Amino acid sequence: MPPAEKHILEIDSAELAFGERRILSGVYLLVETGGVTAVLGRNGCGKSCLMKILSGSLKAGFCSMRIDGKWHRRFTEKEIRYLPQHPFIPGWLRLERALGDFGLQREDLERWFPEFISLRGTRIGELSGGEQRILECFIILRSPARFILLDEPFSQIAPLHVATLQTLIRQEKATKGILLTDHMYRHVTGIADRLYVMADGQAYPCENDEDLVRRGYLNHL
Repeated sequence: MPPAEKHILEIDSAELAFGERRILSGVYLLVETGGVTAVLGRNGCGKSCLMKILSGSLKAGFCSMRIDGKWHRRFTEKEIRYLPQHPFIPGWLRLERALGDFGLQREDLERWFPEFISLRGTRIGELSGGEQRILECFIILRSPARFILLDEPFSQIAPLHVATLQTLIRQEKATKGILLTDHMYRHVTGIADRLYVMADGQAYPCENDEDLVRRGYLNHL
């Protein structure tokens, strides 16, 4: 495989408030091709808000968003694909149609997750919560975008499938930049090349678990 073309995604000086409640206050974050950037933080700290701003589904009070130093008001689907926490595929669609709509083949999904072989022809709404989450993660990760945003990708997923998704993320980062967050922090830190923890409306770079304790994300080691 030829070397991937390098790209850098940055969000800088991100500000967001809901009434008197300030969520983000001057956040800076960087994602680059060939790496996984992970964001940790307690519930309500603004992790999902940050991803929604990057995806264009939430408007910041102020922010500068750049790819390779070029400012963007919003990004296209060729630049960014976003996995939200909530299901996004209509329940009436059949599995093959959902994959086809994203330009993907059923056989590719089944190579990674053989459990889907027995689910051929199934409607999305008939899948379990874990099966839907696997499918959505797979679709977004395989999308031909420069950057992939994953909000709680491991939610409802069994440990065996978490390990497969981690392998898929490692493969896809060779040609993409990946930003993810998840409350199962060991799954996150195990694949992160760059780590931030959000607290007090800002994103702080972290090198180890001691930093996570110091920033109040962990109570102790």
